[in-house]
Amino acid sequence: MAKRDKITEIGIVLYDGENIIDKYQTLVNPCRSIPSEITRITGITNEMVADAPKFFEVAKNVVEMTEGAIFVAHNVRFDYSFLKEEFGSLGYTFTKRQLCTVRLSRKTFPGLRSYSLGNLIKHFGISVDARHRALDDAMATTELLEKILNQDYADQTIDQIINAGIKTSKLPKEITLDKLHALPENPGVYYFHNVYNKIIYVGKSINIKKRVMQHFSKTTQKAERLVKMVTDITFEETGDELIALLLESHEIKALKPEVNKAQRTNEYPYFIHHYFDSSGFLCFKWEKSSIKTRKNKNILSHYGSKQGAISHLAGITKELGLCQSKTDLYDREGPCFLYKTKVCYGACIEEENAEDYNSRAEIGIEFLKRIFDKNFIIVTNGRSPEEKGIILVEEGHYKGYGYIGTEDMNYGIEEMKEAIKYVPINPETNGIIRTYLSKHPLTKTIAF
Repeated sequence: MAKRDKITEIGIVLYDGENIIDKYQTLVNPCRSIPSEITRITGITNEMVADAPKFFEVAKNVVEMTEGAIFVAHNVRFDYSFLKEEFGSLGYTFTKRQLCTVRLSRKTFPGLRSYSLGNLIKHFGISVDARHRALDDAMATTELLEKILNQDYADQTIDQIINAGIKTSKLPKEITLDKLHALPENPGVYYFHNVYNKIIYVGKSINIKKRVMQHFSKTTQKAERLVKMVTDITFEETGDELIALLLESHEIKALKPEVNKAQRTNEYPYFIHHYFDSSGFLCFKWEKSSIKTRKNKNILSHYGSKQGAISHLAGITKELGLCQSKTDLYDREGPCFLYKTKVCYGACIEEENAEDYNSRAEIGIEFLKRIFDKNFIIVTNGRSPEEKGIILVEEGHYKGYGYIGTEDMNYGIEEMKEAIKYVPINPETNGIIRTYLSKHPLTKTIAF
């Protein structure tokens, strides 16, 4: 993996589609022991790289040599991720258009049993002196690319892969393919501007470039509308998916871009709370929000509409086999509708005791709860290896995010809070955080 392992050798072949115009090869000192499995595959030992240059000493050569070039490799994501990670550790964003000869081979030579580089070398009789060495594999890949280029319609296939199926004629007039390819491939938020420099759309992605290109490769009404309106694209890298999600939600509410439909509301006039009735049953109720109605209530979540609150209650009622009369969805005497359909076990007519019922209703609290019981800071990836992202949850709500140097992570909570960019309370962001933490249970948090 690129985040864990290091580069031990670089091999570059510059090919113009007809001739090889330059080559470059160097061993690289990874500043750590080379795993035995890597030595077995490549033959590169610790002794061989002991006096080799470190990556930062060859980085300038790589940048200058590959300027304006398309990055081609067999399984390009794998090789590209290592260079991207190494450059990122130096504070440099390495961005190239990419072409994968695995994908190209599958499209150009269908029906082969395997599309590994080794199998293709055998299939086409490509001569290689030292397999799994950087320059030799690069030379073999170049020869494979040459065979692909000699096939009919190769140019169209390559253009489709490099540009994600985007046709220049379908792009906004002021947006070029070069501008799209220059976008970062990191997590963050992107902004589409119109001719008056007004932001008309806000989006987020773990790969800004890929997501933006997807917008212009589609033929939907939304895509056609964006093609007519967009004149510029800006972005803010966040270093982490969660911060991107939170920033997107904040920006949509603050800017209210005309093309965005979801997450625009800033008002949450309804809430759900829970209580125990006179028979000891755990009950849920939705109410219109005011200072008076919220007073002394065990509030679980806020909603932008009455229907949103009711739908959430209806969902957990059916999912957990709760009683509609205990979830504020049935206000008449006698058995509720779900009892008649055998979903409710009869709490409404006391056929089920409170203890059994409450064991399920307690689960409902976790489903409904969007307000946090504890204060904590979430620690995420930063925008570079030298920093960490921090997200503050305090007094029940998400309060904002910021960045702090990795060497400053031993600071106290108050010092960390000084790095936070505070934002207005937005109940939707609590839900975003809860969902993210449930999907990523190993996320680091600091309670206080």
